[in-house]
Amino acid sequence: MKPSEIAFGVIRIPSDFLMTLLAFLLAYRIRSISGLLPGFNLPFDVGSFPPLDEYTRFSIITALALVVIFGLRRMYSLKSTFKTSKEIKQVIVGASIWLMAIIAYFFLIRTFPFSRLAVIYTWLLTIIFVSGGRMLIRFIQYFTLQAGIGKKPVIFLGYNALTQRLAADYAKNISYQIIGYVDDKKDESAHKFHYLGTLEELPFIVQKYHIEEMIQTKSDLSHKEGADLLAFCREYHLGFSFVPDLLEIQQANIETETWSDIPVIKLKPTPLDGWGKVCKRVFDIVASGLGLIILSPFLLITAIAIKLDSKGTIFFKFLDDGNRVKRVGEHGKMFNFYKFRTMYPNTHNLRYTELAAKNTRDGSPLVKIKDDPRVTRVGKFLRKTSIDELPQLFNVLKGQMSLVGPRPHLPEEVAKYQKHHKFVLEIKPGITGLAQTSGRSDLNFEEEVRLDTYYIEHWSLWLDIVILFKTIGVLFKGYQE
Repeated sequence: MKPSEIAFGVIRIPSDFLMTLLAFLLAYRIRSISGLLPGFNLPFDVGSFPPLDEYTRFSIITALALVVIFGLRRMYSLKSTFKTSKEIKQVIVGASIWLMAIIAYFFLIRTFPFSRLAVIYTWLLTIIFVSGGRMLIRFIQYFTLQAGIGKKPVIFLGYNALTQRLAADYAKNISYQIIGYVDDKKDESAHKFHYLGTLEELPFIVQKYHIEEMIQTKSDLSHKEGADLLAFCREYHLGFSFVPDLLEIQQANIETETWSDIPVIKLKPTPLDGWGKVCKRVFDIVASGLGLIILSPFLLITAIAIKLDSKGTIFFKFLDDGNRVKRVGEHGKMFNFYKFRTMYPNTHNLRYTELAAKNTRDGSPLVKIKDDPRVTRVGKFLRKTSIDELPQLFNVLKGQMSLVGPRPHLPEEVAKYQKHHKFVLEIKPGITGLAQTSGRSDLNFEEEVRLDTYYIEHWSLWLDIVILFKTIGVLFKGYQE
């Protein structure tokens, strides 16, 4: 799911809250002006209204309650549908349930602290303002999509009657941009549908047109071809949808959609999408922020110890050639990496030259030097306790990493990945992860990838919490040893 799509979905929450609060305040003002509305010329009794500050507190609480009701009714779906009438209907129903809940509450406490007419005004204004706010968001999103921002370039795999029907339906949704279709050969009857090439040309096609999603309607793929196709989509981080019964591949994350009365199954690489991504990011921001505040004295002491122990920078920031230290992040994006320096300066490249014979992970993309002579005295302690990893909390706060995820690897290591290894780049790398808590650096690379793949496919916030607690246990055990 694109960041812009998530942003437009999330922004509806504060919009609904603020619009409801505005409705309360305007209703207060309207009710205080006697005879403002024709047919409702009722005298205004100051005693029937609480003070403005008390009324405002009540408004904030009830506005939050409306957001909760909308959430329970799944009105904060991050998927763009652009069915305006349906959304307004949902707002009316949700606001009506909310009104009944308010009335029920006052009935239970056997008091009505302010004008009943003001409640009716609030309900009507809430429907108008919330609907207006949501329409404004849709209006802005519509024009950003028209400008090409947030659109998903998609291709179809195969061309047949199903392709024609689905393509016609997808074309009506402004969120998608249909590029064309891929098949063994061009279908001469597809006059208005762009033929892109054969299956063998998929890597070139995906890169040329920046494809983000593939929809399979081709039904004559073998089991192996289907598995290879899924591996290809994982390697290139493509969304993958297919018509049921075309593939017999079991997946943990399946989403079913209906287009032109045709059921289409979408294989999601991870539940860490949409609201899952939002929850994980909020958790990362809060936890990393608190971690940096709590650990700041400890980080300062570590920095002083590194400076006193050996010459060089406090952080491992530059390679031997002077270039900035980087790691490979989500979808292969490079980012500046923060870590306490544990080695003597200008010794990084020795792992590939003089010390290459001491590599204990020969045959894998990773390098680990046994009895590494480049490590300083303080560095040995920092590595043993993983304190050298703590500055990565800055990477988490900046959104380049997560607290939990696959290990962030070097660009030269990722360059040696096989196709199935690249699935670990589907999400942000983490300071710790399932692989690190299941054997740390003692695991072989294939086992590490297997564990990281399991984490990506079965992510949950609870799993993150469990891994973080296991990490504390592993670090404590390592310190005792």
